Amino acid sequence: MQPGRFLLSCAMLVALGLPASAAPDEDLLGKATGYPVGSRANWFYDERVRIGSFSQLDSILPHYTLKKAISPLPLRKVSGEPKIEYQFEKQTCTLDDFLSRQRVTGFLLIKDGELLAERYQYDRNAEHRFVSHSMAKSIVSIAIGLALAEKKIGSLDDTISRYVPALSGNPYGETTIRNMLRMASGVAFEEVYDGKDDLAKFNRIRVSEDAVAALRAFTTREVEQGTRFHYASNQTVALTLLIRAVTGTSLSEYLTTRLWQPMGAEADATWIRTRDGTETGSGSFNAVLRDYGRLGILLANDGALDGRQIVPKDYLLDATDWRRQPEAFTPRKATPYFGYGYQFWLFPGEKRRFALLGVYGQSIFIDPELKLVMVITAAAKNASVGKESFARERDALWRGVVARYGTW
Repeated sequence: MQPGRFLLSCAMLVALGLPASAAPDEDLLGKATGYPVGSRANWFYDERVRIGSFSQLDSILPHYTLKKAISPLPLRKVSGEPKIEYQFEKQTCTLDDFLSRQRVTGFLLIKDGELLAERYQYDRNAEHRFVSHSMAKSIVSIAIGLALAEKKIGSLDDTISRYVPALSGNPYGETTIRNMLRMASGVAFEEVYDGKDDLAKFNRIRVSEDAVAALRAFTTREVEQGTRFHYASNQTVALTLLIRAVTGTSLSEYLTTRLWQPMGAEADATWIRTRDGTETGSGSFNAVLRDYGRLGILLANDGALDGRQIVPKDYLLDATDWRRQPEAFTPRKATPYFGYGYQFWLFPGEKRRFALLGVYGQSIFIDPELKLVMVITAAAKNASVGKESFARERDALWRGVVARYGTW
């Protein structure tokens, strides 16, 4: 192939949102078999079915559907993708470098409501619904904010058991909504994603009985509630039960007309349904990449769109501004890097930046001041991406994007 023709081919691939080279570990991830979808038993842990399962989860599990908007929010795509550079391991890198090294299924970059970059790998495309994993926790938080504004919840300082009496007498039931939002129940719970931890125990009970029984199986409060951040997915499940109790409907139905349609979603979303009829809550939300971007746009605009306040602004600020958190939940205190608000991760730094994060690399990074949104869906090697280079390089990429348009 002549050099000029090769360059033209690469340009065409970029314009189409397709990778110009092979994505990492294609063979391990099932390229030869068409990236198959797994089963209920193996979809989460088996990397041979990870690509297919993470983009078609609602084809194997029961789910609720959040119907798309009648008039989707337009996403105008700029004519040329900006050059994105960042520093990583003492080298200047580009977006192509990131995609060539990390198991990214979808990448989206938006500024001021305009689509600057859209890429897909592993034969995925704009019609695939990608699983959120724990990004769903932030969506549950949004539902809490809406229910609070509608006075379906009296106060975030009410206990969960006030609305879910079945949890009375249990530490989770006697935890306040605010402390549950901050992952601060103080209840002992191990979550390491090895299939043998407390999360696995919780899920087994939830499948065989229901979410209430699964929550009641944990009875030891290690520290006083509200004093320590300790990540535990079942705390979001308690919030999901709360929403069901105060609204009398499913979380999906509640959010369809209050969030998904008002923000201008272009496609239906789905949320995996459990045996007792509640959504997974702590994960398993599924949406197309551009709609994750639209959610990011809404959050970057403090919950408003076209002059209409969709998500209560003050609640969103409480949820995403590290200055509004007690010291134990601020960046570099809650964790060695991130702070934690109301089910949102908070970046260190003077300016307010926050993220929705899920295992295996799912992420939406948001800078409200710059109106920047970066969406990544992925099938990383480990559930905890901090065990590999993924998290560090993703952060470096984000810092490079921010530096192009502003300052850290």
